[in-house]
Amino acid sequence: QLQLVESGGGLVQPGGSLRVSCAASGWTLGRNFIGWFRQVPGKEREWVSCITPSGGGTHYADFVKGRFTVSRDNAKNTVYLQMNNLKPEDTAVYYCAASPALWYCSTDVGGFTYWGQGIQITVSS
Repeated sequence: QLQLVESGGGLVQPGGSLRVSCAASGWTLGRNFIGWFRQVPGKEREWVSCITPSGGGTHYADFVKGRFTVSRDNAKNTVYLQMNNLKPEDTAVYYCAASPALWYCSTDVGGFTYWGQGIQITVSS
């Protein structure tokens, strides 16, 4: 069974940092483009970041550029999202996503087949 599992979320003060992990089971992530999305209640899921299979290419939404860094360790079958200088507006459920058929860094929710369960990030003092 193909699964993605996020970990590392929680509560952090404004200006703080968190790292979220996305681990795969049932298949090898190393060939896949991986996307990160986030969602708040009542709003559509929005694209945050994407990383190429080798990790050599990364892309970010403007609202996280310079603060978030996506990386991967294919040997561990895991992708990471390092979030620095967090703001209250970053509060959301964060999801990683993948699709074996995807051959580019998609920003479209519909482009991804497999999703993690989501993990809550709360930025508050």
